[in-house]
Amino acid sequence: QVQLVESGGGLVQAGGSLRLSCAASGMIFSIRRMGWYRQAPGKQREYIAAITSPGSTNYADSVKGRFTISRDNAKNTVYLQMDSLKSEDTAVYYCNADITIIDGSWDDYWGQGTQVTVSS
Repeated sequence: QVQLVESGGGLVQAGGSLRLSCAASGMIFSIRRMGWYRQAPGKQREYIAAITSPGSTNYADSVKGRFTISRDNAKNTVYLQMDSLKSEDTAVYYCNADITIIDGSWDDYWGQGTQVTVSS
C-alpha cells in the first residue's frame, strides 16, 4: 500500500558530503513525521533526525550541526544533507514515516535502507 524508497547513498571520503532522499508512494492521505535512522555493523539502529509536516526538526547530538533534514510535502519526500562526514557515520541509513493512508488507517513505515560508507 505504501512504499518508502531511499536513494543517494555511496562511498565518500571523510569530510565530504552526501545527500540522501526518501520518496513515499502509494495510497497516502497524509504524512506526519518523517525521519532518518541508521544502523552500523554490530550496533543497534539509532535515531538521526526527524521533521514534522509543518517543518519542525530535531536531531541526535551525534549529527547536530553536520546533518540537515528537510522535506518536500508536495513530493512526499524527505532529504538528509550530510556534511563533514566522519568514518563513524558509516552505516545503513533508513527512512521512516508516520503515514495515514486513504482508508484512514495509520502506520509506521520503513524504507529498505541505503548504505553510506565514509573512508578515512
